Amino acid sequence: MADSRELSRRAFLKRGTRLGAVGFLSQSLCSCSGQEAKAAAAPRLVLSTALAGTGRPGPNDRIGVGYIAVGRRARGLLGLPKGAQIVAISDVNEKRLDEVGKDKPWKKYPDYRKMLEDPDVDAVVISTPDHWHALNAIHAMQAGKDVYCEKPMTLTVREGRLMVDAARKYKRVFQTGSQQRSMHECRLGCELIRNGRIGKIKLVHGSNYPSPLERCDAPAEPVPEGLNWDMWCGPTKPRPFNAKLYLPRPHPTGWISYRPYSGGEMTGWGAHGLDIIQWALGMDASGPVEVWPVGSGRTCPVHFRYANGIEVHLDGKAPGGGGLFEGEKGKLLVARRKLETWPKEIAKEPLAAGDVRLYKSDHHMLNWIECIRTRKRPICDVEIGHRSTTMCHLGNIARWTGRRLRWDPKKEAFTGDDEANALLQRPMRKPYAL
Repeated sequence: MADSRELSRRAFLKRGTRLGAVGFLSQSLCSCSGQEAKAAAAPRLVLSTALAGTGRPGPNDRIGVGYIAVGRRARGLLGLPKGAQIVAISDVNEKRLDEVGKDKPWKKYPDYRKMLEDPDVDAVVISTPDHWHALNAIHAMQAGKDVYCEKPMTLTVREGRLMVDAARKYKRVFQTGSQQRSMHECRLGCELIRNGRIGKIKLVHGSNYPSPLERCDAPAEPVPEGLNWDMWCGPTKPRPFNAKLYLPRPHPTGWISYRPYSGGEMTGWGAHGLDIIQWALGMDASGPVEVWPVGSGRTCPVHFRYANGIEVHLDGKAPGGGGLFEGEKGKLLVARRKLETWPKEIAKEPLAAGDVRLYKSDHHMLNWIECIRTRKRPICDVEIGHRSTTMCHLGNIARWTGRRLRWDPKKEAFTGDDEANALLQRPMRKPYAL
């Protein structure tokens, strides 16, 4: 007989439908702070599929994958590696579901929560707008599903810590979609820096990623048939539908440009660039201790300082998605599919037998699938994704407050600044609240 403390799949679905979201949606992050927020919002619902030894694919089993949202980014991720197959897709836009799933044997779900009850789904790919990532991911992990979550991993710092806590509690494999970690040039560039090829690092330059706009004044338009606009708004305050707002890049007025839904390009492109900088500096489990704006406005340069004295300046002297590292012996530029050194000989000399070697992955999605089988942590594990995205959030908060801030990467809080700490979380509309 099953343990009475476990909740059946049918009971899980029934409760999720009644509450409007699965499990633990009655507690809002906006009523808590610091450690209180972590404890209050910690996932409380444990399904039988999340328990050790159940629902884990064996070495020869095909892994069934479900997609939460099938828009522009998801369509670029539909080509799964060998050993995995798409079994279900979900989206709040039923017309999009029909288009993407046309002539496919995939099950279609207008509500992702119902897809999480599907026993054929072992893992999920999340490519919703940023304001949905935390709920999607935590619900999936509660349901015993492994997760591939597009970057930026979070909309706020507190959401990221809750996602890490859930991944550890439910023993889920969580890959953040920072795919540059699986690119040869990025790994080699970070290895060269870690092995001291350009000497002690003095300064790092990055792209000047813009922060989001505060509000969207796009006029109301009729909601397209089949689109659940209220659910798309989800945790945010509902606003009238507008086609341009609904669309992502490359539309300049898409949701990625606005603060209720995104951190702007600071978290969009910045999640790639600052992730590589963190990797190169060995800061995957930590972060800077100070951040300050140089000027004012959503496009002013932002500077960071680590405890070891290294500074990162988002001053536009490096391309998006990378960094320019200045060392005592030379310079190194690393970005997407790009690696240059000054002098050139630095990049040509092969690594020695005793040199530091970083986690090697040649295919980001394949790395995730392999780790689902082995239960090892992937190249951009949830903690790494959280820390890199946190650095982006710190940059935005520095601009919003307009002053130098001291950051404690262990406590994940600003020192002596209640106003800045209030920006580590956000109000969340019920019933879509953590």
